Amino acid sequence: MFTSVIIPAFNECERIESTLDSIAKIDIINQIIVVDDGSNDDTGNVLKQYSSEKLTYMLKSKNEGKGKALEDGLKMLDSQADIVVFLDADLGETSSEVVKIINPVIEDKCDVCIARFRPATKKGGMGFVKRLAKNSVYEMTGVELNATISGQRAFKREVIEKFDTIPDGYGVEVGMTIDILKWGYSVEEVIVDMTHNETGRDLAGFMHRAKQYLHIKKVVNKKRKEWR
Repeated sequence: MFTSVIIPAFNECERIESTLDSIAKIDIINQIIVVDDGSNDDTGNVLKQYSSEKLTYMLKSKNEGKGKALEDGLKMLDSQADIVVFLDADLGETSSEVVKIINPVIEDKCDVCIARFRPATKKGGMGFVKRLAKNSVYEMTGVELNATISGQRAFKREVIEKFDTIPDGYGVEVGMTIDILKWGYSVEEVIVDMTHNETGRDLAGFMHRAKQYLHIKKVVNKKRKEWR
């Protein structure tokens, strides 16, 4: 089995090297693709200086969003890739936990495996966003999942190739989950010990979550029209 990991990155110079270090040494990962989505910090320089035969990267001149960055990464997939993994750039050394979502797909236990994080160490006020995502997926598919907004996912290549485009914005994961389940593919969740840069309970944090909520609502409304 050949596994390719795609990492969209925007202004992640402080954590991207640690994220790469922790997955580059994993034997079952064969290719690492990083798409620098128009960063205005040193992310691009970190990638230029990073030494690994597994790494290939793209430096974009302008920010076009996570969905487009993932699409660009998919264009760089090795022709041998059997499994495609989406991974966030800010996981740091906890990125090594990705093996927990790759193995079930390698072992054919599911078509898609999603990383389910443990509860955040500090209250971030994410409850209403997670409820919207979970309830929307259940309403449309009858499948109850808890990690519908998790960006850490492993797919069989045949699943990812069914997407003509990747939804943009913070609704990307919810939109893809609905489509995958509607197409009849199996989805499993696995608890991982990964950590993000956590969003706090300040104004910026609440603005971020409000934007997430609106993006998810927009994507779900679009999926309702597509699947009715």
